[in-house]
Amino acid sequence: MSFTIKRSGLGTCMNVTNFGLHRRSPLTICRSSFSPSLNLGNKPERTNLSVSKPLHISSIESIDKGKRPVFQCKAYEADKSQPIEAAAVEVKSEAAKRVKIGIYFATWWALNVVFNIYNKKVLNAYPYPYPWLTSTLSLACGSLMMLISWATRIAETPKTDFEFWKTLFPVAVAHTIGHVAATVSMSKVAVSFTHIIKSGEPAFSVLVSRFLLGETFPPSVYLSLVPIIGGCALAAVTELNFNMTGFMGAMISNFAFVLRNIFSKKGMKGKSVSGMNYYACLSLLSLLILTPFAVAVEGPQMWAAGWKKALSEIGPQFVWWVAAQSVFYHLYNQVSYMSLDEISPLTFSIGNTMKRISVIVSSIIIFHTPVQPVNALGAAIAVLGTFLYSQFRRTISIMNKSMECHLKKNYMQKHEEKWVSRILMYHRR
Repeated sequence: MSFTIKRSGLGTCMNVTNFGLHRRSPLTICRSSFSPSLNLGNKPERTNLSVSKPLHISSIESIDKGKRPVFQCKAYEADKSQPIEAAAVEVKSEAAKRVKIGIYFATWWALNVVFNIYNKKVLNAYPYPYPWLTSTLSLACGSLMMLISWATRIAETPKTDFEFWKTLFPVAVAHTIGHVAATVSMSKVAVSFTHIIKSGEPAFSVLVSRFLLGETFPPSVYLSLVPIIGGCALAAVTELNFNMTGFMGAMISNFAFVLRNIFSKKGMKGKSVSGMNYYACLSLLSLLILTPFAVAVEGPQMWAAGWKKALSEIGPQFVWWVAAQSVFYHLYNQVSYMSLDEISPLTFSIGNTMKRISVIVSSIIIFHTPVQPVNALGAAIAVLGTFLYSQFRRTISIMNKSMECHLKKNYMQKHEEKWVSRILMYHRR
């Protein structure tokens, strides 16, 4: 009986011929999945084996039978046309995935632009902006939408336990702080200025990861922070309607969302909850955290007076503004979390940068925000720095994955060489 093992991309192979047997057509043996097995017994038979298609080894096992071990090789006969067909299917699936991601991104950006417009309209409609009320309504609307979806089985109800909610709690605290701080910022300054400052989030991410988590980064990542910090500083100094509360709100929001991302990565490893349901659970928990603070800071009496004043001045369309900003807030966040199921966090951060550009430009056009050339230059530098940061992090991630694959390949080759040497030793005895 004869067979051939040769070196492939997945492992090591070499020629092995049963002692004293007539060789006919050698077999090509590689690693893959299970099918028929080849058993090498203690007394080899004079057998000729010939196949027209390559054999793919799935596993090599050692079975102790008396003094001499028996090596069992499990393999299956491959179809030569299979790789071509598999490649065609893979290309089609990759193209479909790109289209799906493109739809996610376009929907995410459009929903975010609409939310920011209606959110600013609602905040400007009150005689005194109520950012705590507006933030609470956004979370309440999204939570209600998901509860109805679960009850009517439109969406699959997530399977959660106490450990899930325990790990979600710090994420929800950070999400609540970031959401309220961003709303406070937009109640005091222009939407475009808030998002210019929020484009500095990568700087907070690197600093927090470096000093709190002890992570290190190459010089290129640190250099990419220079245009981000410089651009945000230039935009802040040249902002015509600068407000310290609005500026600090955006900065606090950056810090809180960085912590949210860190807590989310640490706590959700191994959890089988979809992106849509994960954000729904996050909204529910954030609503429970935020409501008592919103009542304490602003209170129902202030809300009733402000609501009455806004209705008398604007009319019934004010109700539509409130509903729209609440619904679109949940939808844009839900789509962003759903896109995370399909893409890497680095691709997501690049999409987030492009989202900020669309929000800044659209808000300037719709609200006729006065912008000085120097202010626009600062915004452009900050956004460009954010994009460079994402590209550098992506390059580092690709290099790390390439190194990991190289190490795994070397390990597999050494592992299979060991098994081949054992088979050879067995046949030489």
